[in-house]
Amino acid sequence: MAPLFLATLPFGWYKTSSMEIRFYNTLSRSKERFEPLTPPKVTMYVCGVTAYDESHLGHARAAVVFDVLYRFLKYLGYEVHYVRNYTDIDDKIIRRAQEEGTSARELAERYIRSYQEDMAALKVLRPTYEPRATEHIPQIIALIERLLEKGFAYVVEGDVYFSVEKFPEYGKLSGRNLEEMRAGARISVSEKKRHPLDFALWKAEKPGEPSWESPWGRGRPGWHIECSAMAMHYLGETIDIHGGGIDLIFPHHENEIAQSEAATGKPFVRYWLHNGMVTVQREKMSKSLGNFVTIKQMLARHHPEALRLFLLSMHYRSPLDYSEKVVSDHERALEGFYETLYLLRKLKPVADSPPKKHEKALREAREAFSSFEERFLKALADDLNTARAIGELFGLEKILNGILKLCGRFPSSAHLEVAREGENTTRKLAGELLGILEEDPEAFIETRRETALERRGLSRDEIEGLIAEREKARREKDFPRADSIREHLAQKGIELRDTPWGTFWKVV
Repeated sequence: MAPLFLATLPFGWYKTSSMEIRFYNTLSRSKERFEPLTPPKVTMYVCGVTAYDESHLGHARAAVVFDVLYRFLKYLGYEVHYVRNYTDIDDKIIRRAQEEGTSARELAERYIRSYQEDMAALKVLRPTYEPRATEHIPQIIALIERLLEKGFAYVVEGDVYFSVEKFPEYGKLSGRNLEEMRAGARISVSEKKRHPLDFALWKAEKPGEPSWESPWGRGRPGWHIECSAMAMHYLGETIDIHGGGIDLIFPHHENEIAQSEAATGKPFVRYWLHNGMVTVQREKMSKSLGNFVTIKQMLARHHPEALRLFLLSMHYRSPLDYSEKVVSDHERALEGFYETLYLLRKLKPVADSPPKKHEKALREAREAFSSFEERFLKALADDLNTARAIGELFGLEKILNGILKLCGRFPSSAHLEVAREGENTTRKLAGELLGILEEDPEAFIETRRETALERRGLSRDEIEGLIAEREKARREKDFPRADSIREHLAQKGIELRDTPWGTFWKVV
């Protein structure tokens, strides 16, 4: 059933008017039909990084998952207002800056720039807004004042705390009551707090720390209040989607709900989406455990699209276990897809029409290509099921490889017409929505060759000379010599693939 608002929109605005979009809402613990508050506008907020160190693969997963959601909603025609913030003032930032003998501002700026470089390399689109906490101190102070006026907060010696007992619905996101959270949460207990789970909205100034003027004296904002203030400033008091890692449900997102809804009396977020963690041997990847791999380290070893493919290979709510082998397997799968596209580009028609026995296969391929967009989008509409969407994508690769086999030595214009249709559909959806298969196949293959040759210390001229010698031997039916050259190249890590237009080679 299509969302009811579609009937009021201009014809053609919504690309998939018959498609229902459903997301798993952490708040309701169920899949719900997605209906924006004020269509076609969609408001979306995702918690960004705390800028005190290089970002790791866990940060990359959250960024790429919500990048696909952003792309998907835009593709459908929604007007998406997307905010991803930077926490640029925090205990960790201050501590690291003191250790390095620099300012918190300089440290945060360094790691924000580094994160932006990582996102650009991973082909993550820039959000509509990328606010920083320190640029929104007036909004933060104004929100704290509202909470004090309504009796949800209190001041103690320049600190301001939110009183969780004053908000009866506290715990509705995580599904725990106050006593359970008191027992299970690792939260520092201060004598200033009326309840152990009360959290800081404003922290009084300490010697050597950055601070700002406020009605309660100089100080700085707490972590949780930053996101509420920035989300409401850019998106309004009720937003459609709020995303982040599952580790943020408590206390961060729980506290965002409490302070936001206490201040406004309105629902803060309509759909809460949380991605699962990246794990290493089933243990959460984190800086505190020292088992993390930075995005830059991964980009030095793998193609950015291979990382995106790996990060999207499991449903976003499931844990994603990292190993170099698994990432390399996805890289080989990506490279194989580019090889298929590369080989299709090399084919030249030598006949106008295909043999009669090929007509059924080509017709079925065309039907598969024409229905691919619907199948692909339905996968994403079902709680952003990228794993299923990728399965559909590689199903099309099999069909494209089947067309290559059909072509044989005598490809027809009909073969190539169907192949081009499949390639264009595949690359358009994979590129626009998943951020993969965007590169020119020939440029991709050539770059991969050059990188692999340099890494192995191999000579391109020598390899291509041996391939030419082998092709000459094959023409002269000197098959023992041709086989000997193939074996010699295989020992050097060169894999050959004979095609109707010549020999394709790569370093494996």
